[in-house]
Amino acid sequence: MISCLIVDDEQGAIDILRTFIEKTPFLRLQGSTTNPLEALSLLQQQPVDLIFLDIHMPQLSGLDFMHLLKGNTKVILTTAYSEFAVEGFEREALDYLLKPIAFERFLKAAQKALNSSIEPSARWQSPDKEDDYIFVKTESKGKMTKVNFADIMYVEGMKNYLSINTKEDRIITLLNIKDLEDRLPAKQFMRVHKSYIVALSKIKALDGNQILFTDMKAYVPLGETYRPAFFEALNQNIMGGKK
Repeated sequence: MISCLIVDDEQGAIDILRTFIEKTPFLRLQGSTTNPLEALSLLQQQPVDLIFLDIHMPQLSGLDFMHLLKGNTKVILTTAYSEFAVEGFEREALDYLLKPIAFERFLKAAQKALNSSIEPSARWQSPDKEDDYIFVKTESKGKMTKVNFADIMYVEGMKNYLSINTKEDRIITLLNIKDLEDRLPAKQFMRVHKSYIVALSKIKALDGNQILFTDMKAYVPLGETYRPAFFEALNQNIMGGKK
């Protein structure tokens, strides 16, 4: 699995690349940002194998960004201006995608990344070793917060935002609940309602359709659709016995 980062100052372009990456089995999106300076900070915290990098950005051009990388990360350039292709290849870009990007052309570039000398990060190679944390953008501009999976009690979806609730804190972030659900370890977390994900090990008790948590007065609802799978997981992972 090749871990990827998208750096583009247009959110629409990021959304298209995100969709393409989700369709490609051997790619995994690690993050995205419209700010190349923030991207440099992200890479220091959590390196990736491949960057989809826009050339024209106000804070820092993609070509200057590549210079700062010093060849440590493979890059596929994305831009609406074909005249920069030569310079991009001179800087050892893996490929060059001209906007608007067609999926077939994107897939060809992704296949080139797979066939290149990229060695996927060890964290994706070993199924026995997974990251136990994520970084999320918060309400404060430019600020990111580390969230350890072990600290999460439950997650609440609120339209375009998520509230990640721990024993000590409540972190608000602009994320889709499905995206976070896919990122959390399946054996530790479970969707119990269209708007809620819970940490199975943090459950203290059940009271009808309410899930109560250890050391917290808060509770979350158990949706009718999610009940069968929830009780199956509860028996297998916590109780270890039959219903």
